[in-house]
Amino acid sequence: MAEIKKTISSIFFVPTLKIPRESLQSNEFLNGYSKDGIGDEHCYDDCVFLLFRPKNIDKFREFLDSEYERTKSILEDYDHPPGFILVVYKLDDKFKSDFNLIRKSRYSRTSPEFQALFPKVVKIQVNGLSRDEVSLQMRIFKKTEDLRKFWEEKFNVSLGDDIEVWEGYHEENEILTEETLKQYEEAT
Repeated sequence: MAEIKKTISSIFFVPTLKIPRESLQSNEFLNGYSKDGIGDEHCYDDCVFLLFRPKNIDKFREFLDSEYERTKSILEDYDHPPGFILVVYKLDDKFKSDFNLIRKSRYSRTSPEFQALFPKVVKIQVNGLSRDEVSLQMRIFKKTEDLRKFWEEKFNVSLGDDIEVWEGYHEENEILTEETLKQYEEAT
């Protein structure tokens, strides 16, 4: 089974929530979605749905309680059998135009204020050694040469300066489905 790719929602929406990365990892965060396509009862606009599959439900409940205390952005949390939990966060209205640019795949056109929400550098572990690297989001926002070269070599094309250097936002890839949950079940 192939690994499930991180969604654009995970890459660009989830970090704006300012949830510590360690908290997401230790609570089995799987991915972020712009919609829950399973049933009609959980419809929200300008939100991100965080999908978790926690192994330790007590630890997860502590995390969730602390999140409800930390932010007023959580609209709802609910279960999807077997063992999945979605937490719905309202996106910051201050960055509505930036979120719309992300949805139009215009990553490099987002505002400097929006881009400042993301780390410039992240620590990467390779073979037990830690090193600093430019974050993926910064590479995408700044259309870095290494990312441009990666795509040019992968597809044997030459990219113009006006071309974004990340795949486009496709709404259908940002919606949680029954099939997605089945893929996660098979992967674990």
